[in-house]
Amino acid sequence: MKKGDRVLISPQVTGRSNWTEATITLVEENPYVGTVITAKSDDGEVFFEKEDMFKLIDNQVCMQ
Repeated sequence: MKKGDRVLISPQVTGRSNWTEATITLVEENPYVGTVITAKSDDGEVFFEKEDMFKLIDNQVCMQ
């Protein structure tokens, strides 16, 4: 995952009932917990948590 990628954020992080779409704003390596992602949701809220609480949204288009 990298800055600018679209992701889904786990409800465990947001406190919402469903996964939330967001854009990654920061990726950092924390020496204690590993990779930490910061993402801004489409409604403007900012969330951060360990990488395993995010799912990359696959926007690839099949050209066959």
